[in-house]
Amino acid sequence: MSVAFAHPTPKPPRGEMVDVGGRRLRMVRAGPRNERPIVVLEHGAFGCASDWAEVQERLTARGLSSLAYDRAGLGHSEPGPKPRDGTSIVADLAALLREIEEPGPYVLAGHSMGGLMVRLYALTHPDQVLGVVLVDAVTPDVITHPIGGKGVDAFSRILGWTSEGAKYGMMRPVAAVAGDRIGLPPEASAEKRHIYGLASHAHWASQEVNQWRATSDQARAADFPPAMPIAVITAGARTVTALKEIQSVPALASQNGYIEHVAGAGHANLLGRRFADPIVRGVEHVLATAHR
Repeated sequence: MSVAFAHPTPKPPRGEMVDVGGRRLRMVRAGPRNERPIVVLEHGAFGCASDWAEVQERLTARGLSSLAYDRAGLGHSEPGPKPRDGTSIVADLAALLREIEEPGPYVLAGHSMGGLMVRLYALTHPDQVLGVVLVDAVTPDVITHPIGGKGVDAFSRILGWTSEGAKYGMMRPVAAVAGDRIGLPPEASAEKRHIYGLASHAHWASQEVNQWRATSDQARAADFPPAMPIAVITAGARTVTALKEIQSVPALASQNGYIEHVAGAGHANLLGRRFADPIVRGVEHVLATAHR
């Protein structure tokens, strides 16, 4: 049975819709237009541009411009071709940046699964990338770890069930209660809750997570250039765990690495009002150590 996905919305979404070749992606720009590099923000699984609203406000306060967007099919963006793996997602982002005439170089920041996307973009477009900020990010080594791999498979099953339930409106009441676990400014929070309840959002998020292993393999094809600045920001105090050790590897391998473990922060609220400053520090580290 085919299902028609609607995008009912109480008000026009923030940002603008950009045509990337017969379909449109929603993009939210913030900050002053100047000669400083733009910060391109990649959200995690089941996320959207709204996730970065607080970070964008703080980057603006530092005089930095930034861009967040909804990947194809997520949030307010129109669907893209399948499979929704890293190669397709990176191609969409490259098309978006070309269309808005932002040639780079960029600072790329990726949260959670978005860490794989920014890694793949940096590896396939190295001349456009100053450096990378990995925000409690997934890396290829996380997925090949026995515990991490089981977690990915479990999350994929959960999103499959969520996608089915969302067709019948089951996510809307959940969104009202748990749609914003980040701690976003009011307008972005309302937007996040609305998107969280959309059947279309759940469907395309599930499609992405189904390709998570393929995306990881694509991102594993090469390492970051040794001189590229890599900042790693993780949720929670510094502890000796397999996850934190794996997450720290890209920064430790960089000649210009930076690591900050954020005590008290969780995976979601690391992007919110209480804990966003370390992400900005990671961006500033990349800008200070990049050589272009």
